[in-house]
Amino acid sequence: MGLSTHILDTQLGKPAANVAVTLYRLREGAWHQVGSALTDSDGRCRTLLGGHALAATDYKLHFDVGAYFHAHRAASLYPFVEIVFTVVDTEQHYHIPLLLAANGYTTYRGS
Repeated sequence: MGLSTHILDTQLGKPAANVAVTLYRLREGAWHQVGSALTDSDGRCRTLLGGHALAATDYKLHFDVGAYFHAHRAASLYPFVEIVFTVVDTEQHYHIPLLLAANGYTTYRGS
């Protein structure tokens, strides 16, 4: 069905807007870029597949959080965050949220 992501800045208590997110797909043992976007004002990216069909394989989301923290004049331990996940059922929607702070992050499968 599809793929989306959402970033919440838990330190500021609001969505993380204007974060560059890149989606990669694993094919033949190598990562290939599928799409990229900036998070919107609600911290969301809904168009990373860019018209490609969701495939049953491994994907990687790369979040450029270093630039986000630099823009907010906050020191951060992490220049980027990468989340690797496996799509098994292409009939489901995969929502991969990122809860973010300058010195920590967590993720989970959302709905």
